[in-house]
Amino acid sequence: MNQTVYRRRPTSTLPNVIFGLLIANGLVFALQQMNAEFMFINFALWPATDPRSPFMPWQLLTYGFLHGNTTHIFFNMFGLWMFGRDLEQFMGSQRFLVYFLVCVVGAGIVQLIVAGMQGGLYPTVGASGGVFGILLAYGLTFPNRVVVPLFPPIPMRAITFVFIYGLLELYLGVSGGAPGVANFAHLGGMLFGFLLIRYWRRRRR
Repeated sequence: MNQTVYRRRPTSTLPNVIFGLLIANGLVFALQQMNAEFMFINFALWPATDPRSPFMPWQLLTYGFLHGNTTHIFFNMFGLWMFGRDLEQFMGSQRFLVYFLVCVVGAGIVQLIVAGMQGGLYPTVGASGGVFGILLAYGLTFPNRVVVPLFPPIPMRAITFVFIYGLLELYLGVSGGAPGVANFAHLGGMLFGFLLIRYWRRRRR
């Protein structure tokens, strides 16, 4: 899968959309510190099937800009920066932003389905669905690039890294080995990202 539908752009240290997303997530996280209850009730993603739930449609997007703690936002923003820079240069800023937001919303849709099946009243937050979508696109666009993940710190091809993480998320989601982590939302971000890439490729043909 070495073909790509993206055009190469002039390189820069921090592309516009990546910069904007980092700032937006940082500002929202600061607002959470001022009034966490208000932010979570109104903008986190709540199950849609429970009559007690404060679910609203806009939460399918806004949940992706909230985070549970400093570690959560750090790793998501690090992944966005690490894998998103070159991807935005290839896609162009407008298409990259569309791709990221589609992955966030797609991850939210999958999470709503899973939450409806599991029951319980709990919110979901974090940009992980969008970041996992970016990770998938990075692996498909630059499959032979060598990356060194934080864990395990072993050099590997980008496409291999994506495949391993996808399988790990599937295993953790099915086994319940990572309670409190929305593994199926991560997979949902990758799924919607893959479908959007396929759609763009077909349109180009």
